[in-house]
Amino acid sequence: MNFCILGAGAWGTAMAVHLARNGQTTTLVPRHYEQALNLASERENKLYLPGIELEQEIQISCETMPALMEAEVVLIACPVAGLHAIANSINEVLLSTWRAHTFLTLCKGWEANSSLPPPSFMKRHLKDHHIGVLSGPNNAMEVAEGKPAAIVLATDKNSSAISIQKAISDEKLRVYTSNDVTGVSLGGALKNIYAIGAGICVGLGLGDNATAAFLTRALHEMVKIGTKLGGNVESFYGLSGFGDLIATSTGNWSRNRTFGVEIGKGNTVEKLLLDRRTVVEGFNATETFHQICKQKKIETPILEETFGILHEGKSPSNALHKLMTRNLRNES
Repeated sequence: MNFCILGAGAWGTAMAVHLARNGQTTTLVPRHYEQALNLASERENKLYLPGIELEQEIQISCETMPALMEAEVVLIACPVAGLHAIANSINEVLLSTWRAHTFLTLCKGWEANSSLPPPSFMKRHLKDHHIGVLSGPNNAMEVAEGKPAAIVLATDKNSSAISIQKAISDEKLRVYTSNDVTGVSLGGALKNIYAIGAGICVGLGLGDNATAAFLTRALHEMVKIGTKLGGNVESFYGLSGFGDLIATSTGNWSRNRTFGVEIGKGNTVEKLLLDRRTVVEGFNATETFHQICKQKKIETPILEETFGILHEGKSPSNALHKLMTRNLRNES
């Protein structure tokens, strides 16, 4: 199968490495011309995935149009903030003769201006194509190194889903299918918020008991938000919900967790966001979902306190006190 990957950050590059290793025709299209030239000459993504060789089977393209014209499946691997630019670049070269039948978003967040999950946002621009999401507990470096992992492919009722599942899957990366595009997208966006909170627990030195309790209640809150917004409850107990929450909240590689750890240690949000090369998706997602939950009157105490820390300057210790002294209640 012929894959085109738009965006050459860590995850887009890791998927290119995996697909090429799995015998699929793979073209990687960086968002910037200079990056494409560097990857083509050095055969290594030193900025985002250092130490991983880009085999010659991976084609590096400086232009979007030729890669899209040949592709059957397009993976959109940019940060959520870059979706608008990606959509515009696709529209500029949109042709009825395209082979591409499915577009899959790899980004984990929520498009703030439209208040839509990435697949729904892209559907506005690609009405005649199948749109889905590929999500799960996946550290890009581990996938590139060929360590075992699992992921969820969520699409609308797409007859090509099984073919894509088989093309991506091998003994190192197991792909499950789902029709719950909304739920899988929500899991990938919400877990970033709670991974920041888990990191704050670590930075404050609260211990394993507190972190375990936090993650348990965080999952409960994710299920509440996600089902209210149209996701299936099963998705939040699966790879894109519980699985991704655990990985992102416990892995030292996680940008969102690390961001939270530094806040817990006393660093300011403003300082941590200054001159970052990589995106902390949970920061913007916290504001987006805080607004959504207020509008829909969904009670979310953890999200509320996390928003206070990230966007209102509330101290983590005061937020913790607020959570621990709420009225006592049944666990359910």
